[in-house]
Amino acid sequence: MTQPTDIRRVRDRRPRLLDLFSCAGGAGKGYEDAGFAVDGCDIAHRPNYPFPYHHGDALEYLAYLITTGEIRRYAFVHASPPCQHGCALTVGTNASQGWGRSHVDLVAPTRTLLDATGLPYVIEQPNGRAEIRKDLTLCGEMFGLGVIRHRNFELGGWTTDQPAHRPHRGRVRGYRHGRFYDGPYVAAYGNGGGKPTVPELQAALGIDWTDVREELTEAIPPAYAEHIGRAFLTAAALEVAA
Repeated sequence: MTQPTDIRRVRDRRPRLLDLFSCAGGAGKGYEDAGFAVDGCDIAHRPNYPFPYHHGDALEYLAYLITTGEIRRYAFVHASPPCQHGCALTVGTNASQGWGRSHVDLVAPTRTLLDATGLPYVIEQPNGRAEIRKDLTLCGEMFGLGVIRHRNFELGGWTTDQPAHRPHRGRVRGYRHGRFYDGPYVAAYGNGGGKPTVPELQAALGIDWTDVREELTEAIPPAYAEHIGRAFLTAAALEVAA
């Protein structure tokens, strides 16, 4: 692999976090709010990503960091490998209708490399058949957001408590089988069926640095990662104190 040179070494007293499969930075922004310095990596060009990032294959980059020892710069790793293989839409509606295409499953190879780092980590996936432990499940209602967006997190090398799930206040706004339903949440996926405008998506997710719909519909709300980041830093501080 050609040596990556696009993330500069910057002195920073905050613990540094590696954000793999970073997309536009929904998770990264939450971790920054929790107290981390953040570097990202995504195979797509992400000019809206708000932190330094490596443009390239996330697993190749992680392998490079492990081989060179550069991984020791980091205190924590977050990974959101592509979720289309096991997500509920792919294995449910799309499969039943013969829609879509096959998708690569990167969860297992991501976990293998993360274990090799020796660092604490998080693997994020949506509801569906992705083979991860659901050590933590978060929902937009837990944070007063305008999306439900359940997300599951496997925690490697550390643990935290599962917060209580809050009952949803109503339906997700949009069309279902030709009928329109109103509700307090917007559907943060797709384009048709009464889907929200870009400003509505931004407000619902708590993201204001990108106006690209595809990036918004794939983003983790920053509130989720802030919760995880604060939980990890609290756990790490307690371990040091003990």
